[in-house]
Amino acid sequence: MGEQEPQTVPALVLAAAERFDTACAVRDDATTFDFATLADAACRAGAALAAHGVRRGDRVAIWAPNSSEWIVAALGAACAGAVLVPLNTRAKGEEAAHLIARARCRLLFTSRGFLGADYPAMLAASGVTIDGLRRVVLLGGEVTAGETKETSWGEFLAAAGDQRLVVDVHPDDISHVQFTSGTTGTPKGAMLRHRALCGTTRDWVANVGLVEGDRYCIVSPFFHISGHKTGVLACLTAGATMLPQAVFDPLEVMARVQDERITVLPGPPTIYQSLLAHPRRHEFDLSSLRLAVTGAASIPPVLVERMVHELGFTDVITAYGITETTGVVTMCRPGDDLALVAETSGRAVAGVEVRIADDHGTAVPNGQAGEILVRGYNLMAGYLDDPDATRAAIDTDGWFHSGDVGWVDDAGNLRITDRLGDIFIVGGFNAYPAEIEGVLARHPAIAHVAVIGEPDERLGEVACAFVVRRDDPTAPGATRADDIIAWCRERLANYKVPRRLVFVDTLPQNASGKVLKHELRALAATRQPPHTTGAST
Repeated sequence: MGEQEPQTVPALVLAAAERFDTACAVRDDATTFDFATLADAACRAGAALAAHGVRRGDRVAIWAPNSSEWIVAALGAACAGAVLVPLNTRAKGEEAAHLIARARCRLLFTSRGFLGADYPAMLAASGVTIDGLRRVVLLGGEVTAGETKETSWGEFLAAAGDQRLVVDVHPDDISHVQFTSGTTGTPKGAMLRHRALCGTTRDWVANVGLVEGDRYCIVSPFFHISGHKTGVLACLTAGATMLPQAVFDPLEVMARVQDERITVLPGPPTIYQSLLAHPRRHEFDLSSLRLAVTGAASIPPVLVERMVHELGFTDVITAYGITETTGVVTMCRPGDDLALVAETSGRAVAGVEVRIADDHGTAVPNGQAGEILVRGYNLMAGYLDDPDATRAAIDTDGWFHSGDVGWVDDAGNLRITDRLGDIFIVGGFNAYPAEIEGVLARHPAIAHVAVIGEPDERLGEVACAFVVRRDDPTAPGATRADDIIAWCRERLANYKVPRRLVFVDTLPQNASGKVLKHELRALAATRQPPHTTGAST
């Protein structure tokens, strides 16, 4: 990482304005910014934040869907020297209120009307006291009459007058408090530094081959690090055009690819699985698509092959990273062959080390599975107001314990096996859901699949597979549960074969596209999951 490169988000905003000037930076239904006017808007938003009493180091929350206003507000917070606290748009009022209170936010950017949600009303109904929250700024929707804390986006910006503001922040200052998804417990606030955000973004851009003039449909939610960092900040770094997508709808996205000639469409595996499974896919011209970047889960090799051969991507890059590592640990590289991309998450990026360790934290040989440990400049500064959790996650030698399982080959390529919490034991043998899912994903009648372990009197636990059929009447292959299980027996060791298979309409996912396996476990425990049309025990 050269010191001449931007080391803070405000510096990145200004550098993009200088480098790319009048090139299109952002376009959505209502607004278009070039890079120069985007920087000016961010600096104006920074001045407006200062006019509303926000100072360097104060925390500012955003609870709203992807939009050009979200981008300006977030970059404005950086220009004001504030710490950004993005909130999940699927959070309920009480959940969001607790996070805003925990982070001691001074100001909230939010909206009314997204998917029928009234976020300010949800906060008010939560009953949670949020001390110190001075202002609620609506990025979309109408201000409630008589509500003194609420301000429209236009009124908020007007407070800046003719002023523009860029606070001098240090590369090691905290830029974000990024709350973990909370699917396995109480969300923890990972404190991410400016230096790590800018450095890992540069590595991401270089390794995926994002270039000036690319047209990037950002379907990952901005509240997630993949949406903001490898979306917004990546486009600022490369000079690519941002096309925010508030909600992933396969038909809408395919139409947008066709009409906008989109070249870049990153996302979790479920995005591409949904496009591949859609019965109307062949009605759209998707030939402009060039680059796909995926991660967030173990990737079935067959999916990468289908992305190239059926969706037409010329470049598919897989990567591995989590919130606490500022979103990047390992990546494939341009020129890696398809088999390597399909089977691995690539090598560690510059300045980052990866170790595979046993239960005692001791490194294991290449080729042996264990917990993935990470060390480098990309690590979070710690969890917000939680030194005990920080010490539990980062050991005294500086290694972050990810909770993910994988192994490294002799060339340093990382293969993700699973989450420690998802592994189940069948008759004394470790079963890895991702491995079983990878096999089931090759079945021609299956669009999506998720595997969990469920209790069994004889074996302790056995595999239960939740399956979404391909919505394609011409797709070959048996679709009865017993037939699919028999198909698995030909390809998997007996202890890995699902003992029960449940057909469902959809898999429960969070807004980032991750399958919510705790919900599947709850459904499996009832023995009568919704939409069950076939099962085998």
